[in-house]
Amino acid sequence: MSDTVRDLPLDERPREKLLLRGALHVSDAELLAILLRTGTKGKSVIKMALELLAEHGNLAALATRSSASIRKISGIGKDKAATLLAAFEITRRVQQQSRNVFDKAITSPDEVAEYFIPRLRDEMKELFLVICLSSANKITKYEVISEGSLDSTVVHPREVFKVAIENHAKSIILMHNHPSGNVNPSQEDIAMTKKLAEAGKIMDIPVYDHIVVGGNKYTSFAEKKYI
Repeated sequence: MSDTVRDLPLDERPREKLLLRGALHVSDAELLAILLRTGTKGKSVIKMALELLAEHGNLAALATRSSASIRKISGIGKDKAATLLAAFEITRRVQQQSRNVFDKAITSPDEVAEYFIPRLRDEMKELFLVICLSSANKITKYEVISEGSLDSTVVHPREVFKVAIENHAKSIILMHNHPSGNVNPSQEDIAMTKKLAEAGKIMDIPVYDHIVVGGNKYTSFAEKKYI
C-alpha cells in the first residue's frame, strides 16, 4: 500500500474517486479516509481507516462507538474523532427523517428511484444493477454487474440470475443509469429487458421492473408496459 494518498494515481485517491466516479466505487475505508483527511508521518490515512474498521468490525459498529473508543487508534485525536461522530450523527438523523427503502415493502418504482437516484446521479459511466427482493418485496441486496456503455455491453441472463440466486432473491428489479440525463429507453434496452423477463419466468424469479435513471428523473419499464 502507498505510504500516502498522494502516492496513488489521481483517479484512485478517495476524494477524487468519489467525485469523478461516484459513491458506488468508494469502499468503506476510503469513505472514512475522506473524513479523516490526513494520516500521520508513519501511517497513511487509508491505513488508519482500515485499522478503525478492523478494530470495530464495520461502519455500523463504528457508528455506535464513543469518542474515546475511536481515539484508541494511533493518529486519531479530538478533531478527527469529532468529524467521524458528526458524520455518523448526520447519517442517523437522515435515516430518521427519510423513508428507508430497506425497511419496507416496495410498492412503486418511486420508492426504488428515490433511494438510488442520489447514488447514480453523478455517475459518468452507465451501470447496470440487479436489485434483489425478498418474499415480502423488501430490498435485500443490490449489485452492479456491468459498467461502461450499455450500447456495447451485453447483459446476459446468467449474470443477472447468478446474483439473484446467490442472494436468495424471490424477485428482482433491474436498473441502469443514463449519464446524459435522457431517461428514454432504447429499443435495445426494451428487447434486452423482455429477454431477461422471459428468463425470469423460467427461473421462477420474476423481473418486476427495469428502471432507467437520468439526473433526477426516471422511467419505469413496468409503468410503460414494456414488460
